[in-house]
Amino acid sequence: MSSPFIPKRIVITAYPKINEAYSEAEAMRGFLGEKGLDVLVGSLYDEGIRQRVKEGEFDLLIAVGGDGSVLRAGHLCAPAKVPILGVNLGRLGFLIQIDRREWRGYFERLLDGEAWIENRMMLRTEHVRAGENLGVLIALNEAVVARGENLRPVRLTAFVDARELSSYVADGLIAATATGSTAYALAAGGPILPPELRNILLVPIAPHLSVDRAVVLSEGSSVGIVIKSENAVLSVDGQPPTPLMEGDHVNVTAADVTAQFIRFGDPGYFYRNITMHINENSLGFPR
Repeated sequence: MSSPFIPKRIVITAYPKINEAYSEAEAMRGFLGEKGLDVLVGSLYDEGIRQRVKEGEFDLLIAVGGDGSVLRAGHLCAPAKVPILGVNLGRLGFLIQIDRREWRGYFERLLDGEAWIENRMMLRTEHVRAGENLGVLIALNEAVVARGENLRPVRLTAFVDARELSSYVADGLIAATATGSTAYALAAGGPILPPELRNILLVPIAPHLSVDRAVVLSEGSSVGIVIKSENAVLSVDGQPPTPLMEGDHVNVTAADVTAQFIRFGDPGYFYRNITMHINENSLGFPR
């Protein structure tokens, strides 16, 4: 656990598709204003706010929404080394420790120096065609090579540290971080990894007569995925897919930027959070 963290320059971003997000964010601004803090409220889609975050104007971003809001905040904040505090207004909250009914108490603890910063690995995903780099994307959860609109499975060969691991005939292959192990990889049957791990998790999606087990790679390993069919796409953290051609390479390594999250209490919060979600879903509550 790292040293206590007390912010001085805060921006609060509200997810615009949740009706009450802005009113909740304004209530937070009022609460923090009473503590002597000048707080900005806006949206992650506001280019002016995004630029100010990139320029290092803030030392904390509070994301009001759900896991998707925190995911988008991670993409923006990691390069600028700005920590993120999520407040959950959505239904899932694997990335978020604070519920909407609890933020006042947690904000008091934050200003009393009871918070700490948790670092989470991100992925650097490179798309290569005929030796040419066509683009690099950063992921907090996962990079997915999958079939596109065509219903046929894709054919892929995966390499680990330039050595062939396996060939797949499947709906796709997920390369996930420990953070992403509770997202798409979990839905595809992969294991849950503790958030502090810096390992890449490979999980096949609906494999057809192929290796059907997830593989946890050693820390520092790199992944190469070679496309062996025409109907594949690449999607990073659920962003719009990029079409792939036969012979394309998708290379995945640990990124040189890290997502930082504000946490409270001991690191065991993660297991309590996971257990809560699993128990709720096993009882039939909506996700």
